[in-house]
Amino acid sequence: SKAHCLKQEHCCEQVTAVNSHCYRAQSFATAREIAAVLSLPQSQWSTSFQSRLGRTKWIEPYTDLVLDELAEKGIKRLAVFCPAFVADCLETLEEIEIRAREQFQKAGGEELRLIPSLNASPKWINAATGLVRETIGIS
Repeated sequence: SKAHCLKQEHCCEQVTAVNSHCYRAQSFATAREIAAVLSLPQSQWSTSFQSRLGRTKWIEPYTDLVLDELAEKGIKRLAVFCPAFVADCLETLEEIEIRAREQFQKAGGEELRLIPSLNASPKWINAATGLVRETIGIS
């Protein structure tokens, strides 16, 4: 159906962490888990990183380059989820929903849909509350 799901991650300066708890490794692990739960084959999902500034090396692959590559491959519809953000903000609402959509369409894609962040959804609040309680030892 020429559809694809791009899991986008906000990027910070590249850190040379050697363990599996580094940001990049956790981002790819999260992408694999989301894809598995959704039963998406590898050909229908990918991970990228945004917020590359200037000449500083950032975590790859870069979202802007991935958008062009997907359009060049004939992907017409793209869903983008930004799990590094628990609330929609400038990076999701402007950089992805507006600028990334324009770039994807200019490259030949037809539709880019931003999947909303967790924001204040009751499921997120309940999960976060559970994590807080577990961490500080209250019930």
